[in-house]
Amino acid sequence: MTSRQDHSARFPILQGVPPITAAQIPGEILAGVTLAAIAVPEVMGYTKIAGTPVITGLYTILIPTALFALFGSSRHLVVGADSATAAILAGGLVGIASTGSGEYVGLTGVLALMAAGFLILARLLRLGFLADFLSRTVLIGFLTGVGIQVALGEIAGMLGLKGGGHGTLEKVWNDLRQVGQVNRYELMIALSVLVVIVGLKMVSKKIPGALIAAIGALVVSWAFGLDKQVHVVGAVPSGLPPLGLPKVAWSWHVMSNLIPTAFAMFVVILAQSAATSRALATRYDERFSENTDLVGLALANIGAGLSGTFAVNGSPTKTQILDSAGGRSQLSLLVMVTMVVLILLFLTEALMYLPEAALSAIVFLIGVDLIDLAGMRSIFEQRRSEFWLAVVTALTVVFVGVEQGILLAIALSLVNHTKHGYRPKNAVLVPDESDNWQPKPVATAAQAAPGLVIYRFTHSLYYANSQQFSDEVSLLASSTEPPLRWLCLDAGAVDDVDYTAAETVRSVHAKLKAKSIQLVVAHEMEELTTHAHHPLWELFGKDAFYERLKDVVTLYRQKFNIAAPSRFAPEPKNKTNT
Repeated sequence: MTSRQDHSARFPILQGVPPITAAQIPGEILAGVTLAAIAVPEVMGYTKIAGTPVITGLYTILIPTALFALFGSSRHLVVGADSATAAILAGGLVGIASTGSGEYVGLTGVLALMAAGFLILARLLRLGFLADFLSRTVLIGFLTGVGIQVALGEIAGMLGLKGGGHGTLEKVWNDLRQVGQVNRYELMIALSVLVVIVGLKMVSKKIPGALIAAIGALVVSWAFGLDKQVHVVGAVPSGLPPLGLPKVAWSWHVMSNLIPTAFAMFVVILAQSAATSRALATRYDERFSENTDLVGLALANIGAGLSGTFAVNGSPTKTQILDSAGGRSQLSLLVMVTMVVLILLFLTEALMYLPEAALSAIVFLIGVDLIDLAGMRSIFEQRRSEFWLAVVTALTVVFVGVEQGILLAIALSLVNHTKHGYRPKNAVLVPDESDNWQPKPVATAAQAAPGLVIYRFTHSLYYANSQQFSDEVSLLASSTEPPLRWLCLDAGAVDDVDYTAAETVRSVHAKLKAKSIQLVVAHEMEELTTHAHHPLWELFGKDAFYERLKDVVTLYRQKFNIAAPSRFAPEPKNKTNT
């Protein structure tokens, strides 16, 4: 790990490649070729979700992937087209431009550049930690909803129907109305592709089933002239993508309409990429920098916007595929980029006979894979309340929209986080026969010594839970027997006190003082230790703070001449903080 850090210090690029030995290179090359074989048909399928020409899918794993491989820090994260971001942009452009038109493609590039702008801003402000605020619960619900939406959206393509409609319900309704117009050729192609992919996956997940199925469908279409019976991809431009700003009518009106969609994409990119990188880094006991990855992701999306394609994201599925194939560094990604260059230069002409039903079937399975029933079941068994949050998120994605779904996911994550701190499970502490502290419900008002209650608050003190603090202290002050003389706040878990909470503490202190009850603090609050002139220091007085609960009990017994049990031997000196 040290050698890699030294190398990174000298060379700000290629942090995801070294250290690497000559013996590893053949394995990296093989992994890159394997990933290309799986990713190429997959990203072509993503264009059906995004509503862009097939060639734009190949562009997503060219310049964007190369830029992240050069400037990211993760050795394992695969950056490219992703179903979630593709679905978000498609939903965000509804009613703004005609799907597949030049203006539409240009706006997808603008969204990629705007997402990159948010990523750069996040890097400048060191906001990589924001990825932690999209909880795994709602992320599972979000991706499950995307999977359902994506899978249902491809039914028309697999059946050869005209389809139509914007929302999921409207699309399904139109499919049902047109069910008598099913194209049997396209249905057979779609079913064959599904059987091949699923069957080969059951044999081995390393077999590029999607590539084999796509090539098979292409050969059959060409050999039997099925282009007259089914919809095919058609002419695909060859060569490398032209570079330049997206060709759109740039205006503040256009940009302002796209900001919510770009922000939703940014959140998914940030959360999904960081979660995937962290999982693989943990697996291999490696370090990665979320902030450095933000730079790589921003550059990747700038590359996407300038090369005529749509936003890219860290892909959990492709990352797992690369890991299973033996790829252990970004060198594999550079090999895949090389393979895509060869395809763009020499093989695009053959793609014109590829049936669209085959791509629809591939995307349908991608959607099905995103539906995380095992994850939903696990949440249901462990945290019933969080399960319903995941369900609400999934239903919002399916019935309202992906963009709204991710924004709701953010809100629900924050609400869920706030909920845990809003009603913390506090306790009063009493010593047992072995001198260990045992928590008891606050309602018991159990005393650690006659007239002494030790009250443990288990969360940061802030505006939302300060009333609970006040209520519980008032309960303890009025319901203990014998009457309370000291109330000790065990503040070991209180690492922050906001203004509202500080005022509440001040009020509580005054009420206790009026009842001749002294408020003392054990395991002093970090908020006070880091602010030498904090107002609470002056309010409590320095002698009210203790390092250990045992010190509080010992001094209390000495002061009020209360006999100490044998387990509490008197100490010669009160160890207060000064």
